[in-house]
Amino acid sequence: MATVHDVAKYVLQQTGSITTMKLQKLVYFCQAWGLVWDEEPLFNERIEAWVNGPVVPDLYHVHKGQFRIEEWPYGDIANLNPAQLATINAVIEHYNKFTSQTLSDLTYQSAPLINAREGLEPNERGSSEISPVDMAEYYGSLPPTSSSRVIDPLNAFF
Repeated sequence: MATVHDVAKYVLQQTGSITTMKLQKLVYFCQAWGLVWDEEPLFNERIEAWVNGPVVPDLYHVHKGQFRIEEWPYGDIANLNPAQLATINAVIEHYNKFTSQTLSDLTYQSAPLINAREGLEPNERGSSEISPVDMAEYYGSLPPTSSSRVIDPLNAFF
């Protein structure tokens, strides 16, 4: 199975320099849509519900203290199969045009993050895991989702 580092490496190879917050959100959306389209996770690493939205601690420990990142020092793109690459490419195509803050805001409107942060104030730190089951159910219910990996972010989130 691919790791979150494989996904991050590929995302950065495709996007070029992006903020670390944007990397975290793109990886989150890759996992969410992978659960929907491929019916399995892209990676097994934990995604937590932090103040600014979903964060993969394994990525955070690598980029901690950086605002922008240009390349990922870990992972191997060869570990990603064609279906996973198609998912990641679709996510990048549709979400990369949004700012880091917009992507964070989109996650705050979603049931998986709301459920994981239940009982916390908006600015209160938390480290609850965002449930892959919640992600699959929520993103799978958004129109349109299809095996052709077409996402309409305006219909899906606004």
